[in-house]
Amino acid sequence: MAERTFTVLDLLDLDLKGHNALNLRCISGRKGLSRSIQIPDMNRPGLALSGFYESFAYQRVQLFGRGEIAYLKRIIAEHRLENVRKLFSYDIPCCVITHNLQPPAEFLDIADEVSCAILQTDLESTDFSTRLLRVFSNIFAPRKTIHGVLVEVYGLGIILMGDSGVGKSETALELIERGHRLVADDIVELRCVNGNTVLGQGANPMISHHMEIRGLGIINISQLYGVGAIREQKQVQLVVRLEEWDSNKLYDRLGTDQKTIDLLGVKIPELEIPVRPGRNLPIIIETAAMNERLKSMGYYSALDFNRNVLKWIETGTAQTAYYGSDDLY
Repeated sequence: MAERTFTVLDLLDLDLKGHNALNLRCISGRKGLSRSIQIPDMNRPGLALSGFYESFAYQRVQLFGRGEIAYLKRIIAEHRLENVRKLFSYDIPCCVITHNLQPPAEFLDIADEVSCAILQTDLESTDFSTRLLRVFSNIFAPRKTIHGVLVEVYGLGIILMGDSGVGKSETALELIERGHRLVADDIVELRCVNGNTVLGQGANPMISHHMEIRGLGIINISQLYGVGAIREQKQVQLVVRLEEWDSNKLYDRLGTDQKTIDLLGVKIPELEIPVRPGRNLPIIIETAAMNERLKSMGYYSALDFNRNVLKWIETGTAQTAYYGSDDLY
């Protein structure tokens, strides 16, 4: 997969709302908006401004808060511009100034000379840092696309996978009819955030809530069933693989062995459900979703059943039932 290129201009153009908004604007160095951000992190350059450049994390976004701006004004008032020039001699992506603080004109002029973008926000440093790291976590998250249908069943994100024509979309449509929600049909984009959570959404937001039903064509789920039948993204917590019934294959009938599938380095529980005429797949998937929720709360039906059977055998009741009371003496 090709490495994603994310520039300062992309950061500036992000359409974020509410508690995600960064409120950024460029106040100098517009020629540097094309610089790429390669490391999803930030650095406070106070030590660099004082002349200490060992282990200077220049590849990161440089964040200037109240302390950095106060020190910057002091060294410029003392005509120590060499520290500022040395800062900009490094190929830093951009600088962000918080609290709507206004840096000295000399600082902006030097940044403009070397084409380094200076951005400004009205957010406090801590708030901005939290929001920016959240944005970076989303943008730089590992991604992949898979063929399947992502639905939310009883609050659980389930991906239906299987060969083309096995009935994934029809099963998802019945689940929607039963009150569950569609996230994406056909092409699902996955991304791993925080190293342990896989989020899924439609690869194309314009068509992700449409479904192709053979013999019927393309239908719009949000128009047919309302906005309550869709959602934009959902954590993937279970993979259900639908496959044609194979009479020669041994299918799991107890559920004591938990299979998993690796998605972007995260192990996700996986079920194989054979498809044959007469099987009610939607109710099977609903039951699987509820059973998976029970597992997340620490209750395993199959293991509990297994323990009860062993306990029953150990009590001798099973021998009496099998042999009869006369055979034991």
